[in-house]
Amino acid sequence: MRRHSRRTPAATAALAASALLLSACGAPDGGGDSDSAAGKVEGQVTFQTWNLKARFQKYFGGVIAEFEKKYPGTKVKWIDQPAEGYPQKLSADAAAGTLPDVVNVSPDLAYPLAKAGLALDIGAAAGKYRGEYLDGAWRSQQMPGLSGVYAFPWYLNTGPMFYNKDLFRKAGLDPAKPPTTYDRLFADALTMARKSDRRIAMLAGAPSIEDFGRYGVRLMDARGTEFTFNEPKGVELLTHYRQLYAAGALDAQALTAVAESAGRKFQQQSVAMNPGSALDLENFKRDAPGLYENIGITDAVNNTGKANMYVQGLMVSADSKVKPAAVAFAHFVTDRRHQMAFAKQVAVFPSTKGSLDDPYFTKEDGTDATRVRVAAAKSLKTAVNYTPVVLSDQMKTVLRNAVARALQGKQSPQEALDSAVAECNRLLKTG
Repeated sequence: MRRHSRRTPAATAALAASALLLSACGAPDGGGDSDSAAGKVEGQVTFQTWNLKARFQKYFGGVIAEFEKKYPGTKVKWIDQPAEGYPQKLSADAAAGTLPDVVNVSPDLAYPLAKAGLALDIGAAAGKYRGEYLDGAWRSQQMPGLSGVYAFPWYLNTGPMFYNKDLFRKAGLDPAKPPTTYDRLFADALTMARKSDRRIAMLAGAPSIEDFGRYGVRLMDARGTEFTFNEPKGVELLTHYRQLYAAGALDAQALTAVAESAGRKFQQQSVAMNPGSALDLENFKRDAPGLYENIGITDAVNNTGKANMYVQGLMVSADSKVKPAAVAFAHFVTDRRHQMAFAKQVAVFPSTKGSLDDPYFTKEDGTDATRVRVAAAKSLKTAVNYTPVVLSDQMKTVLRNAVARALQGKQSPQEALDSAVAECNRLLKTG
């Protein structure tokens, strides 16, 4: 399963975009029409997930068997791909005309496929199901410049920030009052570094596009045609991070950190705060009981009052030869009953209306795990996906490199962000 915190698989979506556009044989504004899913539900559906088989084979095996029983003329062939290289795999399949019928995608991966006419417009083909999903989740599958909806919303995630109460205490910070705004975070981080003689960093990762969004930076113009994160507020954020890096308040390896390495730093108690999930909490309890005893749980720092929402969806190929069956299966997997069942097996949240009001997501039983789940479910009701759909992995790399140059003092924050915005806008126009 894809890890949902500050990271994406190391991949180059620009390559995907170029391959997809070269291979596009459908309409340039997305694929499908209102009649494309009509007809008998029959035939073999190829179903591709993203790093799920190792842990959830029994669950999906049951869902597939249930679907095949409901529709006797169907068979589902399940394919699971590893997280690493998943965008390139989609690109290769698109270029070869071998996209599976139903594909697990995040909105940024669906975008080049939809733009190339290779993703079925679910809004047109299966709009009758719209009322089953949260409005925000349904809208998350809309694509800039296109008129449709290009995947069934599937599971959602968000996560709290964990912090080490003992490290806060040793730095003279109140462990009952962790930072909730960026200004407070920056001040506390500098205190932490100073009191620990630079041995303890507050954070393990450099700022990503999500941080710019949560800080309140305007990431794109109103039409979604140009990036604008080099505005004064963006420069302000990066300037603060540059100060943290110089003071040792940001881990020395932050420029190369990924979610897993940041998690290890937190578990080793050399970093005081780190994003995570209920699943991480279970791991701490098992593998780091000393840390677990001192775990604090708080909302992710933001200046907007809204948490970040990670979104997954199930896209139907516009070129599928079994569209009625593919649409039926994608809806079957993402309906309320199956999303609830999946959410009870793993720390994710359903995108279906009413599901987050279920006692499973609203009632605490005194354990930290339910505290995390209830808090996250509540925040998801107003959460937004801060990452622009059009921000490819290549653009994320551009931003990451610009941030690194600024933190290292090779460029000023303004120069670094100006160059990143110029390059991302160039890629946006040529992609």
